[in-house]
Amino acid sequence: MRRPMETLVQFTAVKIIAILSAAFVVVAATANTTVTLASKALPGCDEWCGDVQIPYPFGTRKGCYLNEMFFIECNTTHYDSPKAFLGSGNLNVTDISISGELQIMYPAAQDCHPPNIGPDVFASIFLDVPAYTISCSKNKFIAIGCDTMAGFSGRDPEGQTFRTACVALCHDISSVKDGACSGNGCCRLEIPSGLNYLEFSVNSLDNHINVSSFNPCGYAFVIEQNNFNFSSKYIRNFPEKRISGVLDWAISNTTCVTAQKKTNCICGSNSTKVDLLDGRSQYRCQCLEGFEGNPYLPQGCQDIDECKDERLHDCRFECVNTIGSYTCNCPKDFKGDGRRRGEGCTRKSESFVQIIVCELLLHGVTVGFTVVVIGSTWLYLGYRKWKFIKLKEKFFENNGGLMLQQHLSQWQSSTDMVRIFTQEELDKATNKYNESAVVGKGGYGTVYKGVLDDGSVVAIKKSKLVDQSQTSQFINEVIVLSQINHRNVVKLLGCCLETEVPLLVYEFIANGTLYEYVHDKTNDRHSLSWEARLRIASETAGVIAYLHSSASTPIIHRDIKTTNILLDHNYTAKVSDFGASKLVPIDQSQLSTMVQGTLGYLDPEYLLTSELTEKSDVYSFGIVLLELITGKKAVSFEGPEAERNLAMYVLCAMKEDRVVEVVEKGMATEANIGQIKEAAKLATKCLRIRGEERPSMKEVAMELEGLRVLIQANEKLESTGEAMVGYLVQSDGGSESTSNQFTASGSTNAVDDSMKVHILPLIHNGR
Repeated sequence: MRRPMETLVQFTAVKIIAILSAAFVVVAATANTTVTLASKALPGCDEWCGDVQIPYPFGTRKGCYLNEMFFIECNTTHYDSPKAFLGSGNLNVTDISISGELQIMYPAAQDCHPPNIGPDVFASIFLDVPAYTISCSKNKFIAIGCDTMAGFSGRDPEGQTFRTACVALCHDISSVKDGACSGNGCCRLEIPSGLNYLEFSVNSLDNHINVSSFNPCGYAFVIEQNNFNFSSKYIRNFPEKRISGVLDWAISNTTCVTAQKKTNCICGSNSTKVDLLDGRSQYRCQCLEGFEGNPYLPQGCQDIDECKDERLHDCRFECVNTIGSYTCNCPKDFKGDGRRRGEGCTRKSESFVQIIVCELLLHGVTVGFTVVVIGSTWLYLGYRKWKFIKLKEKFFENNGGLMLQQHLSQWQSSTDMVRIFTQEELDKATNKYNESAVVGKGGYGTVYKGVLDDGSVVAIKKSKLVDQSQTSQFINEVIVLSQINHRNVVKLLGCCLETEVPLLVYEFIANGTLYEYVHDKTNDRHSLSWEARLRIASETAGVIAYLHSSASTPIIHRDIKTTNILLDHNYTAKVSDFGASKLVPIDQSQLSTMVQGTLGYLDPEYLLTSELTEKSDVYSFGIVLLELITGKKAVSFEGPEAERNLAMYVLCAMKEDRVVEVVEKGMATEANIGQIKEAAKLATKCLRIRGEERPSMKEVAMELEGLRVLIQANEKLESTGEAMVGYLVQSDGGSESTSNQFTASGSTNAVDDSMKVHILPLIHNGR
């Protein structure tokens, strides 16, 4: 007799396994056992003809088939590989199924204009299979064409005949739809049941006269419906010249006399005879449930071992194969049918003490296991957090965080203005830098649009490369922007140094770059008027003058261009991208530095001497002013050679008094052409080869502001009928600059605190 404790331990082990299985997902890789089944042909007979299996009652030579009806000729001499044919005919057999189907190949009937003559081209095809039935459930009659009539006639074994036809028409190929076979380019007919003779043909209704250009041939065929899906391309050319059809086969009841078994006739062991319901004295054989193989062989079907394949049995624990089936066993001291979808297994009755001891043991193991799992998880998560913190510290150092802290400490007020964002904040703001958040890309990297938790919209600049020069440029931009407080400069909100590449966070500027409005002719942005362009130029010049003259430490931008001038929702200019900028010490007027800038905007004197001065920004601004006037790019290789360099092109036009020709088409008017010419003259001053001959940005800003005031005064005086002949510009220092235009207004406009322009009235009311 088994001891109680031994039984208890066995039950406990089973229950622990069940609990652990519920806690973890166990993927069991079960190898399917490959069973080599017995041959489906009679012993000593060929089972294959090429790639077609020949199961009994079929055979390729005498003694290997049941009777002449099942003779398959295997032709090995006229083809590259052996081919099977039905009897001594020309129907190519491609598959034989034990379930009672036989697949054959034969040519389609076709009618062409001009006639297409060839060895396999027929306008009429017949199938004469006395011992078989043309499957009505698997086959369909199809006709293809645009003036095609096709029909078929058939006969069953009792001599009953059947005849029908359909017409396929269309005017042009565009009206024919793929998949549709209801008369427009394609028609379809059902096959009556029981036919063992079928003849079908195809001809043209009008000899292809009206459709020959796109439908040279009409086709008709009986095809296995699962292998055909109509395409409008078939109107021009039907590629399938040989068609696959299905024949039904069965065994005649006359074989029961020969077999001397009226119950099962020729069906072998572990199989059953199935009579057909079509009124004909035929039957088929099939294996009993739990068996497989060829039921027509004398040895019949073999047992399936369901226990070797988990898909074939329902046992929860142990599977035991039986002849034709299987049984399921439960573990020791358990009872039930052992099936997953049945009773399963339940333990036999035990004493109360055994149950209590078992439960205590079970819960002890479970609690201990739970503690180990929780502890391990806590340690793993803690290690990952520590590793993540160390990685962010490494990125902070690599991204120049210590250098940035050192520089910002020198300007305590600026430090308070620069916010340090966390990686998580910016990930959330950009939806983990989703592609849909991208608003700009360039050589420096990518700019994303983000929304912070407080709802404010920001632009996040993410560098493309990770190297020392890129890091220095990033730190430089933070330091420079921390010194600038100007309404026409893109405001730096903060930065993030915890990521692999450093990130800068700016205010979001809604309307993109000035470059897009001046040069991108493919988008839907409206063209900027001359007044708007002059205002943007004046605002940009004011910013650069501020950087040179009014910032706490003078700053040279070094990369003034239209792509670095942004426009907000009011089309106010915002200068951006200070990555290449330089702080100029108070006691220096120029810096020796590696040449850096953009082709077309680069100061030629700086390029030759590597001496960077404020006049380098003046040259770059001159190019921007010419872009606003002409609408042309600084450098372009698309037009004539004379127009490739914008500066040379405009300077040449100025010398030849052709300024009007270079102005952007549609922008100049009789009222503003004088102002545009003055702006062009100012641009040429900015582009002088020697930097000392160029005006300062303060002087440039004064002249542009004077032109703006002139426009405003014009508008005011025109409303009162007053005339305007010219203006006089005078700075606070007393120096005067006179142009060819004058205004009668006495208003004052301020560029900044150190630069004021007074418009002096010269002529009023035309006097």
